[in-house]
Amino acid sequence: MGILNVTPDSFYPGSRVDTGDAVQRAGRMLSDGADILDIGGQSTRPGSEALDAAEEMSRVLPVVRAIHGAYPEALLSIDTYHHQVAAAAVEAGASMVNDISSGTLDPEMIPAVAGLNVPYVMMHMKGTPQTMQKEAVYQDLIREVMDHFMAKMAECHRAGIRDLVIDPGFGFAKTLPQNLELLSNLSAFRILGLPILAGLSRKSMVYTLLGTSAEHALNGTTVLNTVALMQGAHILRVHDVKEAREAVRLTQALG
Repeated sequence: MGILNVTPDSFYPGSRVDTGDAVQRAGRMLSDGADILDIGGQSTRPGSEALDAAEEMSRVLPVVRAIHGAYPEALLSIDTYHHQVAAAAVEAGASMVNDISSGTLDPEMIPAVAGLNVPYVMMHMKGTPQTMQKEAVYQDLIREVMDHFMAKMAECHRAGIRDLVIDPGFGFAKTLPQNLELLSNLSAFRILGLPILAGLSRKSMVYTLLGTSAEHALNGTTVLNTVALMQGAHILRVHDVKEAREAVRLTQALG
């Protein structure tokens, strides 16, 4: 899953696109081996400014339409927690919804996705991007994340969503030690029987440990992506598709 951020403030500048260069960047990612392109209109890094649905739509819809027009067979995901944005993006050509809040920030999201009849990525997060780092408190991290997914699976099934993906939410209401614990125990979530998405790319858990920056975190990202694959991840959400695809190929060769 290649990341395309139609934002001026996402944490890694290399992921930012606008309508003018989005099609070219999308084409390069697809050529490098991306199976999915994830298009988002607002930063969800810690402390980021929240946008309303109208502002978010004004950013992402032209990009979704342009990429869908150029690559109609490409699988496009819309990264949003607003149900209005999800619906408009699917109408414009997206065919998957990626929601950092699992429907908690917009109670209309899960019913809307059910009506759209598209796959739904539900991520674990506590609070909002503005407050989440204050809420990284757990008695039993793995159990609590597991309980979250079990509850959300039941809610989605009741609504009529059948095609679900889980994302444990690295960096979202998680400290560095908690992120490492989550990665070390990622295989535990196989019990849920759903595809697991790992979003580790160039995040602070990589560059903080290495004493570097997001711009210099590609090698560390590749290492942690490989660990995630060996722990059972099915989808890697990445800024650097070529390197992630190589990690997938080499990991698969191990059997």
